[in-house]
Amino acid sequence: MHRCLELAELGKGFVSPNPMVGAVIVHNGLIIGEGYHHKYGEAHAEVNAVNQVIAKFNNSVELLKESTIYVSLEPCAHYGKTPPCSDLIIKHRIPKVVVGCRDPFDQVNGKGIEKLEAAGIEVITGVLEEECKWLNRRFFTRIQKHRPYIILKWAQTIDGFFAPENGSQHWITGTESRKLVHQWRSEEDAVLVGKNTAMIDNPQLNVRNANGKSPKRVVIDRKLELSKNLNLFDQSVETFVFNEITTDVDGKIKYIALEDFERYVPQYILFQLYLQDIQSVIIEGGAFTLNKFIEAGLWDEARIFTGENNLNKGIVAPQISGNTSVEFSVGSDKFRIFYNS
Repeated sequence: MHRCLELAELGKGFVSPNPMVGAVIVHNGLIIGEGYHHKYGEAHAEVNAVNQVIAKFNNSVELLKESTIYVSLEPCAHYGKTPPCSDLIIKHRIPKVVVGCRDPFDQVNGKGIEKLEAAGIEVITGVLEEECKWLNRRFFTRIQKHRPYIILKWAQTIDGFFAPENGSQHWITGTESRKLVHQWRSEEDAVLVGKNTAMIDNPQLNVRNANGKSPKRVVIDRKLELSKNLNLFDQSVETFVFNEITTDVDGKIKYIALEDFERYVPQYILFQLYLQDIQSVIIEGGAFTLNKFIEAGLWDEARIFTGENNLNKGIVAPQISGNTSVEFSVGSDKFRIFYNS
């Protein structure tokens, strides 16, 4: 199952809104096939593992009938982009299935296990269950809470400031930290900023300093005051603009009007993103936007860099409390992750 989790993580950044899944097929104590879900819309982990066995062994039919398949998430039982994996296992008469955790999606959620057991297959569940759930915490959040998984990200000075008093652009962290942020963006579905950050920093919000795909972009611009010449509007990726004026589409720019800009703005935004099948969002600023999500309790983890300099005065960095599980150095910067307890 540990190997299943290693394989599953290889799909990070490519399979959303599907979960990351790994599968390993074992015969007489030896791994004879393994696979993972590579990309949304393509073959699932179980299919890739079975296909590897078929490609490697002339006697694959007999081997599969004597094997155990380990899967980090319950095999699906419904037709989606691909046929049900539970049917595939039944077809090849694999006699034993070991499952990490159940799939909370309504069209699965125990149905895959029930279908396998009804076919006479032995099913063992709950192996490394917490680790399997943690790997797919983005997927579980979207399915169970009807919102994306929320990652807050900001940099602050040693004395706790977010930016100069006038809000002007000021780099707090070093090159290594900025490269790491670009890698994170490639692993999430979307990145969100407020109007002031878009106006002052003119960010591209892409992954130019890392490998992978650029995330979708989200900006909050209540009165549509941002210039169309900003990098956010370059039509390079799908971009959502939350405002109170219009709902419209301009190429890859989608304007979404919220019913009420005085209350529940984070809740409205997250539900709309959920409807767009966005499974995870990094919120990168500014301080006002970050604080709105913190005040609403709508965050799952916070990734905070602390640079090596002081500002003495300026915009105070957001304050947060939670469980710290990671703390290390990135170049000359200090880095911590908090999880919402």
